[in-house]
Formats: sequence, structure tokens, C-alpha cells
Amino acid sequence: MDDGFAKYVAHRHLRLCRMAYLLTRDWGTAEDLVQTALAKAWVAWRRIDGNPDPYVYRIIVNTHASWWRRLWRGEVPVETFPETADPRDQTAVADDRAALWNAIGALSPRQRAVIVLHYFEGRTLAQVAEIVGCSPGAVKSQLGRALTRLRVDPDIRTMHLEESQR
Repeated sequence: MDDGFAKYVAHRHLRLCRMAYLLTRDWGTAEDLVQTALAKAWVAWRRIDGNPDPYVYRIIVNTHASWWRRLWRGEVPVETFPETADPRDQTAVADDRAALWNAIGALSPRQRAVIVLHYFEGRTLAQVAEIVGCSPGAVKSQLGRALTRLRVDPDIRTMHLEESQR
């Protein structure tokens, strides 16, 4: 194994896993996604010039999108219904977080990728464009569409209204 690749993996693995988790919302799937991306990057490692981050991030985003297209996301039958939250319970923060995760999870893979890369990873629009493989204008467009979808989500709007009333 190339020494530079081993150093890269040792230095960036946790951050790559965190980014993959934000895309997949499941640690096991995120780790599988990073492992697959690193295997693909290892094959091309000698051809990568300069900073390998955009290349590896692009592999993660594209692999996640291809996996997402293959998944069946229908209903899953359960034997018993989950308990409903007691309105007097002090779990509003957890409920808000769940609502936000559900809203982000409903975005398309590309929209979720630009949201995660820009807002959670702190990447610039140009960096996101390089990773996703499109122009900065297309990234702005995807961000705008994603934010519009999040703004009209009824659970998010309710959460925001409750916050402003406090």
C-alpha cells in the first residue's frame, strides 16, 4: 500500500465517516460507503494530483447516489405501533432534531450532498462544485431548491414558529 494513501486514510477517516453519516443517516452504511470509496480511491491513488479530498468526496457522493437509487424505500410493516410522545415530556429538542433529519432525508441525493458539504462540512460553493462535479451555479441552484423544500416542510415550519414564540 502506498504510504501516502495510508497517511491520508489515518488522517481523514473519521471526517469522511462523519460526512458519509450525514448523507446516509446510518453509521453502518456510512462506514461501508467510506470503505467502498477508499477502495476506489486506492486503485486510482497514483493518478490523483494534489489534494485528494475532492476526488474522495466525489466518490462518496456518487457511490451514495448509486446506492440510494437501488434501495427500496417503501413501507416496512411493524407488529406494534410506536408510542406517541407525551406533550408534557421534555423531548422537544429530540423531536426537532428528528424532524430536521426526516426533512433532510427526504431531499434528493444531490440536494442532500450539497447541504451536507456546504453547511455541515463548511465547504465553499466552488469546493462543493468540484466534489459533486458540476458548476458553482448548479450548486447554488441545488442549495436553493433544497432550502426551499426545507422551508415548506410542515414539521420544520412548526419547529421554527415554536422557537420564535419562546
